[in-house]
Amino acid sequence: MESSSSSGAASARRRSGGGSWGSIGSGADPFDIPPKGAPVERLKKWRQAALVLNASRRFRYTLDLKKEEQKEEAIRKIRAQAHVIRAAFRFKEAGLVHIQPQEPTAPQVDGALGFGIKEEQLTALTRDHNYSALQQYEGISGVAGMLKTDTEKGINGDDSDITARRNAFGSNTYPRKKGRSFLAFLWDACKDLTLIILMVAAAVSLALGITTEGIKQGWYDGASIAFAVLLVVVVTATSDYKQSLQFQNLNEEKQNIKLEVVRGGRRVLVSIYDLLVGDVVPLKIGDQVPTDGVLISGHSLSIDESSMTGESKIVHKDQKSPFLMSGCKVADGYGTMLVTAVGINTEWGLLMASISEDSGEETPLQVRLNGVATFIGMVGLSVALAVLVVLLARYSWLRCFFFEKMPILFICVALFSCRYFTGHTYNPDGSVQYVKGKMGLGQTIGGVVRIFTVAVTIVVVAVPEGLPLAVTLTLAFSMRKMMRDKALVRRLSACETMGSATTICSDKTGTLTLNQMTVVEAYFGGKKMDPPNNVQVLPTTVSSLIIEGIAQNTSGSIFEPENGQDQEVTGSPTEKAILSWGLKLGMRFNDTRSMSSILHVFPFNSEKKRGGIAVHLGGSEVHVHWKGAAEIILDSCKSWLAADGSKHSMTPEKVGEFKKFIEDMAVSSLRCVAFAYRAYEMDDVPNEDQRADWILPEDDLIMLGIVGIKDPCRPGVQDSVRLCTAAGIKVRMVTGDNLQTARAIALECGILTDPNVSEPIIIEGKTFRALTDLEKEEAAEKISVMGRSSPNDKLLLVKALRKRGHVVAVTGDGTNDAPALHEADIGLSMGIQGTEVAKESSDIIILDDNFASVVRVVRWGRSVYANIQKFIQFQLTVNVAALIINVVAAISSGNVPLNAVQLLWVNLIMDTLGALALATEPPTDHLMERPPVGRREPLITNIMWRNLTIMALFQVTVLLTLNFRGTSLLQLKNDNPAHADKVKNTFIFNTFVLCQVFNEFNARKPDELNIFKGITGNHLFVAIVAITVVLQALIIEFLGKFTATTRLSWQLWLVSIGLAFFSWPLSFLGKLIPVPERPLGDFFACCCPVSKRAADTKGDDADHSDA
Repeated sequence: MESSSSSGAASARRRSGGGSWGSIGSGADPFDIPPKGAPVERLKKWRQAALVLNASRRFRYTLDLKKEEQKEEAIRKIRAQAHVIRAAFRFKEAGLVHIQPQEPTAPQVDGALGFGIKEEQLTALTRDHNYSALQQYEGISGVAGMLKTDTEKGINGDDSDITARRNAFGSNTYPRKKGRSFLAFLWDACKDLTLIILMVAAAVSLALGITTEGIKQGWYDGASIAFAVLLVVVVTATSDYKQSLQFQNLNEEKQNIKLEVVRGGRRVLVSIYDLLVGDVVPLKIGDQVPTDGVLISGHSLSIDESSMTGESKIVHKDQKSPFLMSGCKVADGYGTMLVTAVGINTEWGLLMASISEDSGEETPLQVRLNGVATFIGMVGLSVALAVLVVLLARYSWLRCFFFEKMPILFICVALFSCRYFTGHTYNPDGSVQYVKGKMGLGQTIGGVVRIFTVAVTIVVVAVPEGLPLAVTLTLAFSMRKMMRDKALVRRLSACETMGSATTICSDKTGTLTLNQMTVVEAYFGGKKMDPPNNVQVLPTTVSSLIIEGIAQNTSGSIFEPENGQDQEVTGSPTEKAILSWGLKLGMRFNDTRSMSSILHVFPFNSEKKRGGIAVHLGGSEVHVHWKGAAEIILDSCKSWLAADGSKHSMTPEKVGEFKKFIEDMAVSSLRCVAFAYRAYEMDDVPNEDQRADWILPEDDLIMLGIVGIKDPCRPGVQDSVRLCTAAGIKVRMVTGDNLQTARAIALECGILTDPNVSEPIIIEGKTFRALTDLEKEEAAEKISVMGRSSPNDKLLLVKALRKRGHVVAVTGDGTNDAPALHEADIGLSMGIQGTEVAKESSDIIILDDNFASVVRVVRWGRSVYANIQKFIQFQLTVNVAALIINVVAAISSGNVPLNAVQLLWVNLIMDTLGALALATEPPTDHLMERPPVGRREPLITNIMWRNLTIMALFQVTVLLTLNFRGTSLLQLKNDNPAHADKVKNTFIFNTFVLCQVFNEFNARKPDELNIFKGITGNHLFVAIVAITVVLQALIIEFLGKFTATTRLSWQLWLVSIGLAFFSWPLSFLGKLIPVPERPLGDFFACCCPVSKRAADTKGDDADHSDA
């Protein structure tokens, strides 16, 4: 029963498109692109298919394909230049081998503002990787001396020292190209073809008006159109400019990496922009090399230089190859570097200054909205063409050059021209507007211009140019708010994809737990230490071995202040917990480390889950220390140390005793870490030249003991997990801890509810790894907890879930998590514990490493989609109503109730102001009470169709009734016909605008009865509605000459408000009408076999691309 239901769920997900990437083919929708890694052909295809009036504005926030090509070319050139320089130096050094060696002479060194070396000399040294010059400077210690740097304690770091270094060597910033100015955005807004035509029409109208009516009265028509166009341009440019600034700030935040440096002997956290020449920077696996520099010391340090050289080759760094390039990543090991060049003097700075940072990136939703805008435009053309056929049947003589180029413009011109020039268009007093032979050329041209301007304005309203840009607006708003919620968005598409997430694969440590680790239990000398720091129960020989292993086999550090203050422990949470425990045992960190020298290091590896180190104590004595996952270390031990220091063989009974202790700690949700060592002979250690490839011995180990580390669950994590479950999102825990610890934490977090569950609900990584691909898919569907997992197991789980149709979000912090983060639909890296490699592979950075922040990202993702749907519903209602009213009125009477200026004002309300009001709605709890949105679920749902249809019908019915019967209904029959007609048209315009204002409230809650819920929390919405109403009142009461309106009596204002107010109860009643769950598109597919076959083909292609 369970398998069948999961199978049904998977098929439902496939139908909704979750996890499907689509395919490029004849049947594929050009407006359907994947969230990640869309091919260039697909990006070009949708651009060609879109119906666009202003390309510079519409495509502003999409990827500039031409700039991308130029960027790649610039990177290739800089890489080639670097290769040539280094090849020349290698050639020169190779030639010197055959020349009689001479005593090296140190190069001439000139002091620079108190330092022993100049900026250009340092830059040349590192950029050219000139090893011989480094030797002439007496090596790294010589360079450090010139820079007044202690290689152990770093620079002094006081204000005067920092200022002096900045003045001498520059800061770690590079010149960036200035952002676009407001004037550039104004210019872009002016490029709209329809607005250009309207401005030309305004100029002609102004000239004709002044010529025929004089300057006192004749300038109103032309000036009012020009002013309306300028208002649209300014408001549009202001909105776009503000969005641009938001994206610019977010981009700067993304690049502002925080990292540790050693200053005054203390490790401090600084911004990458604050690094100085002479700084000592610790490096560990996953870090980005922040500047150019030289290696002071390192162990198994390997660097991935592909970002600079373009070659995916890992380069080992040591004293013979010490040069480090900024922008590269630490692939393995750890070490410390001396900063020798910053900012524009580094290769990375040179590269970044040479290319423009293009933040453009189209998201799937943005592209789909381009499709919707194109579809609406096509529907408008189809309706207009049908009207044209009717008119041409009556007036077959009409021809227009614009028919081929601008059909919708031709239709509108045709509507008016046919009636106007054949004497079928009448003035309000009943007289014919155009009398052949009796009207002057100026009057005739004036009539044509009026027809033309109204026609072009209808085009502006009919084609929803601002619809795709609403996505950018809501994404910019969401990204800014998400920063406050501790989430930094690196990839725009991740915002909306997160709203479709069906499962979250979360790490345990630091995400579900607090990452505040402390050693609470210890088992040494074959017995439990109570308390865990009671070192007195052990002899000195045993305790010294334990302390030696803690102090040497660590990537952490302890700063010991000279004034007797508390010691500062730095490193990963696990390392900090163990080092803090070591201090309680009486460890003196620096003294212990000075008693032995490090020969070789095997850095902790998340695959092997252990790390080791070989230290030389003097003479021939060498100790090899290992630390790692308790059961894995236990398997390598052949003996153990007793409390009296005696060595005993590891019998099966003793193994069982150790395992029992591990299990008891794991059940208490403790992380178990074991310590072991073995003695070694110096004669067996490889020479220094061969030591880099030495594999540390990990057999015949002697077990020292085990510690249990407590990491409490985060407060509120249970509520967050419960919220996800209610929202249709399954939370899965993937951890490197053993199965019992994972089970205990999962029960505490609410991921598991039954403590007795078994495979595959709770499974070990190696068990999952051993399954066949089909078995992996079936197991993945049921897995809630995966323990003892490696990063590769996480990757396999993600792939299996995506094949089942899931939209997968994955958290990760380590370098080895990068493939899983990249493969997932949404990669979430950790801001505190995450490495730079993990962050670069992710889509969103969780700044506080908190699972609750992941849930907030889901809320924002769903909010993006919901806000866009609200805006679509609102805009389509305006589009449909405005188009039908003007077209019907034009065909029937030859006059339109809404003129050019009025339509431009309506377009402003609908486009920019509407987007600001509705696309910036904050997320609500209601969003988390519905299932995830399928990525290919229709943008216009059945609920939206119902609401849209009801409102559009209501507005069209009311306004057309007023258009044809308004004079009698408003009791204007006794007025002057011209004045009565003006009052009627003003009343229609006023009612139409107020209908949109009231309908904005309806659009806020498409599927909820209470449309005012949470309205006080959205100050922007309230402000925009208030501004719209105030401006509308000003237009009606004071700007009548510009808008061709007249003042309305307070009675007519009340009637207008009353008619618009009726939108609310009508919407309330409409929401009680049930709608089918099946999308309307499916009904059309059933009726049209061709469409159904195309849809099926597309679905099959998508599934194949998944597989």
